[in-house]
Amino acid sequence: MSASDRRQRLEPAGVDDEDLREAAAWIVAGGIVAYPTDTYYGLAADPASPAALQHLFDLKGREPSMAVPLIAASLGQVEAAVGRLRGASARLARAFWPGPLSLVLDAPAWMASAVHGGRRTVAIRVPDHAVARALAGAFGRPVTATSANRTGDAPAETADDLTAFAADPRVFVIDGGRTRGGAPSTLVDARAGDPVCVRAGAIAWDRVLTSR
Repeated sequence: MSASDRRQRLEPAGVDDEDLREAAAWIVAGGIVAYPTDTYYGLAADPASPAALQHLFDLKGREPSMAVPLIAASLGQVEAAVGRLRGASARLARAFWPGPLSLVLDAPAWMASAVHGGRRTVAIRVPDHAVARALAGAFGRPVTATSANRTGDAPAETADDLTAFAADPRVFVIDGGRTRGGAPSTLVDARAGDPVCVRAGAIAWDRVLTSR
């Protein structure tokens, strides 16, 4: 299959799960999908597939000890995948999803260990981007959301920035136009009660602390 056959152009406005069926089938088959998010382009793989995750790490030149974040279509999909959110985690999800806030949650047994690098936790969010949500919706469960670049390189803001990945026969590209860029998602661990800032990001910490 040529690179042009592995590329789909989508306008985020009005997109739905059905528009992402081909890309979702690519993930089911063990492939990687480059797709736009509300920050930069990401790489989607099946978090239950060790083989797909190995392809993902190879593409990025990423150390296998590094955990991989996930995105989901909705709060409902998150809870179907990892269990019901409670306390501050549930409150923050309601306040900031869809949006650039990732929650640290306990990793379920069905996820391959490569997702969490042996830590048994996973960072997950519902992005404020219709194409990203529709991809997870079409796949039926959360997908990986690591940035679409070689480790240490600048993140990709457009599909045209994906030159090396787009040429790889393992990668299907969704061209959703230019992404917003900016800071990464704010990463929060609220499993023990009060939210703890794991990584500062696009949502200011005072907003996290004062959310209701």
